[in-house]
Amino acid sequence: MTTTRTLGRSGIEVSAIGMGCWAIGGPLWGDGGQPFGWGEVDDDESIRTVQRALDLGVTLFDTASNYGAGHSERILGRALAGRRDRAVIATKFGNRSDEATRRWTGTDAGPGYAVQSLEESLRRLGTDHVDLYQLHLNDLPASAALDLVDTLEDLVTQGKIRAYGWSTDNPASAQAFAAAGPHCAAIQHDQSVLLDNARMLAVCEALDLAALNRGPLAMGLLTGSTRAVGVDDVRGRAPEWLVWFTDGRPTPRWAARVAQIRAALTADGRTLAQGALGWLLARSPRTVPIPGCRTVAQAEENFATLALGPLPEDAFAEVERLLADLRPTAAVAQA
Repeated sequence: MTTTRTLGRSGIEVSAIGMGCWAIGGPLWGDGGQPFGWGEVDDDESIRTVQRALDLGVTLFDTASNYGAGHSERILGRALAGRRDRAVIATKFGNRSDEATRRWTGTDAGPGYAVQSLEESLRRLGTDHVDLYQLHLNDLPASAALDLVDTLEDLVTQGKIRAYGWSTDNPASAQAFAAAGPHCAAIQHDQSVLLDNARMLAVCEALDLAALNRGPLAMGLLTGSTRAVGVDDVRGRAPEWLVWFTDGRPTPRWAARVAQIRAALTADGRTLAQGALGWLLARSPRTVPIPGCRTVAQAEENFATLALGPLPEDAFAEVERLLADLRPTAAVAQA
């Protein structure tokens, strides 16, 4: 069974499922006390989780400069110390934050900040290069993203990054950006069994890009958990784009959708989360889901999917039948 995929036209081989490192960053606060993190974390458990993921065959780790105002990168760097050669590190730039106060302080799409942010990320990660460097401003106009291409290509030439990409849900913007930059290798976008961005997958196929799937478990909704989350968790005071949770609990209409497809996703003995990840692996050979983990137990459950592989064809077809005409587009879900 194939447990690896290629990171688009970069040729970099990665595990078919990566580990999202947003949650291990801990708290981050925005304007008006808006939480942008996943609450308090145990750094020692986070380190054990990263290392367990490595042992289970995971090679791709996705973080960002502002996850916990840089804390995620620091923890990932500590976890990978002495094991850097086994990992493909993806990080992101474009959001400013203050490490001392754990506050988001705005955005910066300028080429100069792209260089500055990379240097800061390299220091926190304890490495001399990043494998995939991604623009982290979803709704940035394509013209502004295109202004970054020459700078990103220079960073490739300098050996500080191996490839770059954009975290965006806009297929037209992604297409323009990737077409302009020969070392653009991936688009990170919202994608799950509940939300299928077919247009973005078509762009990735046409331009030989990897599709990194953020939100592959719908921010935890597809794990089956029903516990309330705290006020320091982004789901506890969900911004408009986070439709899966309301006031810290699963949104009833989306919880009902999960209940509707649970049997199909778990028919071959998988857990719900493993079924949701298996659906993504079956959806396209371009997909690389990056579920977040902050405990060893979560890593062991999620990454067991590498051995289970894609959801069987009959189960995949049943999910599609059940969800026909019920999924939002990515644009609607983000509205």
